[in-house]
Amino acid sequence: MSFRLPQSLESMPTSEQALNVFNAEVLAEKAASLGRAGKLLAERIAALGACVDAAARETLVQDIADAAHHLMIQRELCGLHGHRAVIEEYRLPGEVVARIGAR
Repeated sequence: MSFRLPQSLESMPTSEQALNVFNAEVLAEKAASLGRAGKLLAERIAALGACVDAAARETLVQDIADAAHHLMIQRELCGLHGHRAVIEEYRLPGEVVARIGAR
């Protein structure tokens, strides 16, 4: 007597197909995370131009440096190396660049 799998199980993805689906989801999440980090940095930089209070500006500069640092790390996770691109693309002020990674 032979055994035949139900049709629903015959179409189950192979382990290679499942891995490809998983890798595609990981890449999509990396891209989405990179986009969110860039958007957050751009929003904080825009807020810096409107800030007039010295104490609030000091806090905002550190927040921008933190956001830039997070974006740089996310870029590295996506295989994009070199921080100069972030500094130039977002036109980071020197006071922000000096604080990136500092706490």
